Amino acid sequence: MGEPAANIQRFGQPEPAWVRLIPVLRCHLGAGTFIEHDGKELGVFVLSPRQVFVIDNACPHAGGNLSAGDVADGVVTCPWHQWQFNLDSGVCIDSFAARVRKYPARIRDDWVEIRLARD
Repeated sequence: MGEPAANIQRFGQPEPAWVRLIPVLRCHLGAGTFIEHDGKELGVFVLSPRQVFVIDNACPHAGGNLSAGDVADGVVTCPWHQWQFNLDSGVCIDSFAARVRKYPARIRDDWVEIRLARD
């Protein structure tokens, strides 16, 4: 009988499914963890047992590895040129025009999961 109503977004398009990325135990608590999934390089940030953020790993300034950056107060600092990004929004603290893509993320059954938008 079709898709359940909970999986239908506006205009009848199915929502993307949740995808398992990495077991929580393989993540660095309070820091970033690099992962490649389906050709995408991602930074996974588990800040607490219930708080996780997933962003594109490359800094838009010069491609720095954000998952290797320092994390404090929900902000990651790029290790190359110290650009800072809010993990909750993906927006650069120093230039609101710069941002990294942020993915809906959750912890379920001891796994980090995300929803990947259709490109």
